[in-house]
Amino acid sequence: MRWISNPLLVGALLLAGAGLAKAAMLATTATDLTVYSGPGTEYPSVGIATRGSSAALDGCLDGENWCRIDVNGMRGWVFAQELTVDYNGAPVIVQERRVDLGVPIVRHEQTGSIAGPADPAPGDEMIGEVGTIVPPPEVITYIDRTPMGPVAYDGEIVVGATLPSDVMISAVPNYRYSYVRINDRPILVDPQSRRIVYVYE
Repeated sequence: MRWISNPLLVGALLLAGAGLAKAAMLATTATDLTVYSGPGTEYPSVGIATRGSSAALDGCLDGENWCRIDVNGMRGWVFAQELTVDYNGAPVIVQERRVDLGVPIVRHEQTGSIAGPADPAPGDEMIGEVGTIVPPPEVITYIDRTPMGPVAYDGEIVVGATLPSDVMISAVPNYRYSYVRINDRPILVDPQSRRIVYVYE
């Protein structure tokens, strides 16, 4: 596991007002991702962090998939599935190894830039998407009965990843999410944000 120990980098972040803890976990973005001002896609977007960007991981919400990071001059929230950390010499997805990595637990704070407050203000509430997507059986039945051709996509297929605009997705009647088949795997996608919300095994 790697931690930020470079005094110049830490000092720069502190001078910028990020107020990070004494040692921040160094993470890497697994895909191009949207950084939000709060832990939920309903919050305003702070900006886009490109795949492979180094990020200071402040911590993640207890029992939720949202983590707070500083990346490319932005401070905000992303999915834990979108971050990797080196662990025993190999990159692992934060959401899958949170306990092993010892990821700190943080509470929600609304921030819009790296100059945001360091700690959650009193009375902050955890607002955002709660729980995981559990699609009803009729959704996969519809997908199986309404096949669409496989789509070429070389990005990581994980919940929280954002599909590019040229990937065609198909609506599911009477259901809020659309679907696409990538590498012969049905995937549910939020049509507004184009984020993967469920991957059928």
